[in-house]
Amino acid sequence: MDPVRNPFAPGAGNQPPELAGRGQIVEDARIALQRAILGRSARSQMLLGLRGVGKTVLLNKIEQEAQGFGHETSFIEAPEDRSLAELIFPKIHQTLRRLSLIEAAKAKSHAALRALRAFAAAFKLKIAELEIAVDAEPGVADSGNLEFDLTDLFLRVGEAAQAAGRGWTLLLDEVQYLNEVELAALIVALHKSAQKGLPVLFFGAGLPQTAALAGDAKSYAERLFQYPDIGPLPPDAARQAILAPILEEGEEIDEAALALIVAETNGYPYYLQEWGFQAWNLTEASPITAKDIDKASLRALQRLDEGFFKVRIERLTPKERDYVIAMARLGKGPYRSAEVAEVLKAKPTSLGPIRASIIRKGMIYSPAHGDIAFTVPLFEDYLARHFL
Repeated sequence: MDPVRNPFAPGAGNQPPELAGRGQIVEDARIALQRAILGRSARSQMLLGLRGVGKTVLLNKIEQEAQGFGHETSFIEAPEDRSLAELIFPKIHQTLRRLSLIEAAKAKSHAALRALRAFAAAFKLKIAELEIAVDAEPGVADSGNLEFDLTDLFLRVGEAAQAAGRGWTLLLDEVQYLNEVELAALIVALHKSAQKGLPVLFFGAGLPQTAALAGDAKSYAERLFQYPDIGPLPPDAARQAILAPILEEGEEIDEAALALIVAETNGYPYYLQEWGFQAWNLTEASPITAKDIDKASLRALQRLDEGFFKVRIERLTPKERDYVIAMARLGKGPYRSAEVAEVLKAKPTSLGPIRASIIRKGMIYSPAHGDIAFTVPLFEDYLARHFL
C-alpha cells in the first residue's frame, strides 16, 4: 500500500493516529486544568509505566489540552546529567515573558522575574545569552537552598499567572532522573502553590519506581499526586489503535491479522505503532492479512533490535551487560536478585552496586522487595536473540 499515506507513527513521543485506551487519564487532566483556572483544588498527575507505553505521548496531549484551557506550559525532559535548576530556569523565563505581555499581570510578572534573577544568581545559572533585565529581589529565591528557593519561584510564577487569568502547567518527562533533593524541592513547591490556591499544575512521567522515589522524598507526595498506571493496552483498545487508522485511510485489515498484531506486541503502544507501520508498508494491496503480519513481524523486530533495544544495551558497562544477560537466562521476569546472583556465581551483596547502577540508568526497576524486572518490554527476548 502507499507508504506516503501510512498513518502509523513509531518513534519517541510521536502522537499516534488513534490515542486508544487512555481516555480517562486525559479526561482527569482536563478536569484538573479547568479547576485550577477557577481557583479550585486540583491534583497533579505522575504517569507511571515502562518504556514504550506512551507516557510522553500523554504528556504531549495534556500539554495541548492545557494550552487550550488557558495555561502557559513548560515542558522539560530530565536528562541524567543536568540539574533541575538549570533545566527549569529558561522555561520559567519564557513563561514570564509571555505573561508580562498581559496588562493585568505586568506587576506580578515583573516581581516573578526579579525572583528568577535571584534564583539564577543563587545557583550560578547562565543559559547561552539569556539575561534577565531586572534587578534581583533580596531575600526571595536567593538562599541557595533549592527547596526554599524553588518554592519562592513557583509562588511568584503562580501569582503572575493568576493575575493574568491564566494557569501555569509544568510537564516533566523522565522524573526518575531527578535526585532526591530536586524531587523533594519540586514536591514542596507544588504543595505550597496548591495551599495558596494558585493555578499551578504538574504532570510528570516516569518509570514505575518514581512513586516510591516521590514518597521517599516527601511522605505527603502520595496525597499530592494521582499516579495513573500506564500499562499495555487491553486487547480491545490495542485492536482499535490498529484498526481505526487503517479504516480512516479507506483500507482494511482482517481479524486474524489484527489478533496476530495484538499477540506479537502484547498491547504495548510503541510496538503497536511499529507493527502497524511495517504491516502497511509490506502489504501490496488491502486487506492486510496474517501473512503480511508474518513479514511485518520480522521487519519490526529487526528495526527494534537495531534501534530501540540496541541503544539501551550499548549504555551498559561490560559488568552491567553480564547482569542483564543473566536476568534473561532466567526467562520471563520479574526475577529474584538472588537467582541472578546464582546465575553469575556471585554473592547477592557483591552485585548490589551493579544492580543499583543499572536501575539509575533506567534499564531495570524493582517491582517488589527482592525482585527486579526490565523497564523495556520484551527486552529479555532481544537478549535471548543476540546474547544467549
